[in-house]
Amino acid sequence: MTLTLTLREAPAAPVRAEALAPDRLAGLGRNEVERLALFHGNRRASVGDLFAVSGDGDDDVRIEGDLRRVGGLGTAMGGGRLTIAGDAGPYTGAGMTDGEIVVEGDAGDWAGAAMRGGQIVVRGSAGRRVGGAYTGSRAGMRGGDILVHGDAGDEAGAGLRRGLIAVAGRVGDAAGLNALAGTIVAFGDVGAHPGPGMRRASIVAMTAAALLPTYVRACTYRPPFLRLCLHRLRDLGLPVTAAQIDGQYTRWSGDGLELRRGEILILEAS
Repeated sequence: MTLTLTLREAPAAPVRAEALAPDRLAGLGRNEVERLALFHGNRRASVGDLFAVSGDGDDDVRIEGDLRRVGGLGTAMGGGRLTIAGDAGPYTGAGMTDGEIVVEGDAGDWAGAAMRGGQIVVRGSAGRRVGGAYTGSRAGMRGGDILVHGDAGDEAGAGLRRGLIAVAGRVGDAAGLNALAGTIVAFGDVGAHPGPGMRRASIVAMTAAALLPTYVRACTYRPPFLRLCLHRLRDLGLPVTAAQIDGQYTRWSGDGLELRRGEILILEAS
């Protein structure tokens, strides 16, 4: 039986809800779930103070309500499924290692920050630094998949080390900032200056992009790895076309201030 938590009312202050992860709730009775501690602003509160709880602890959890001020849902989760029926606050799925999170609305800043595995699906848009590094840290996402069906904010994949970020809509400025490895695929417009400080990662753009002068044109070809990646993304429900799968891409190598082993692949107009 799915464990369902329904927000009683929009919180008056931000809520830290790192305790609400499926693998930490599994096996708990309803009363135990209600007694779990959260922070509402600078005060401790129980889950039962803020949420109506139905069902017992399970690794299939559904959280309902206007959750834009509820941060850290699914933080460091190591398995199970978490469905957020509405908009989610910041740090959703930050540091997760396994399992699946589905956000049926928008996700706040730092969704999937420093995650190591699992999958996050955002049906709406995501804020800044999706899959990125925390401020002051160099390492962002280290594994897993993030699929955004709307837009993503600035610095998506900042500090990316491994994994895949795919955005159906627009990606903001400076995507892939200081990325070391991993892949970012943007199906909509790409903001200014993708890949600053990038070393060995890949950014795929389906539209023209304003590149930094530290990137140089290398060649035009059909990357074999990208064909496999796009087939997988289409199977996962993203709007991948045959022209994108079969098309040619111009490879730009950079960042020239680093190792120049990173790449930005831009689809050639047919």
